[in-house]
Amino acid sequence: MFGTLGGPELFLILVIALIVFGPRKLPEIGKNLGRMLGEFRKASTDFQRTIEEEVEAVNRLPEAPSLGAPTPTPPVSDVTPVAAGPAETTASPQAVEPK
Repeated sequence: MFGTLGGPELFLILVIALIVFGPRKLPEIGKNLGRMLGEFRKASTDFQRTIEEEVEAVNRLPEAPSLGAPTPTPPVSDVTPVAAGPAETTASPQAVEPK
């Protein structure tokens, strides 16, 4: 819809601004506009630097397991005892203390 501004368009905008604001206010408005653009550039650069630092920090982290599906644990019936003999699996009556 709108293209780039050429010389005649900028001249017309300058003339209208001169008529509306006057010759005394125009330099002050230009200075304030330049200051605002400088602050905007500084803020956008700081924001971009912060985002890049965060991405670098995430890339430096060790690989963590994904938070998707949890790893399944085997059912209790599938767990085999580790070298347990028959005497170790049953509790003897002497080992149980009465309350």
